[in-house]
Amino acid sequence: MPKPVSLRLLTKPGCHLCDEARGVVERVCAEALADGIETVLDERDILSDPALARRHSEDIPVLFIGEKRHAVWRVDPERLRAALDRAARRRPLSRRPGNGGSP
Repeated sequence: MPKPVSLRLLTKPGCHLCDEARGVVERVCAEALADGIETVLDERDILSDPALARRHSEDIPVLFIGEKRHAVWRVDPERLRAALDRAARRRPLSRRPGNGGSP
């Protein structure tokens, strides 16, 4: 079974662009799941991490797919879906106990 595509969304409270980005990400991830692409979304409030707040104070929201920055300020749904499709093709298979391996 393929590992889920990992997404990280950096946000802060009261940020209307963050709310919009979250909605786009959730919608696109739901569509991807319907097509068999599992995702895991980790949303982080930059105000709870001083290093993130210093680095991204003016660049919010920021969306990462894996470790690669995908979007800043606005998330384009078509571009995100294409990136999820590409990331899904590159995912390694997760090893489950008793599933494969030596006899």
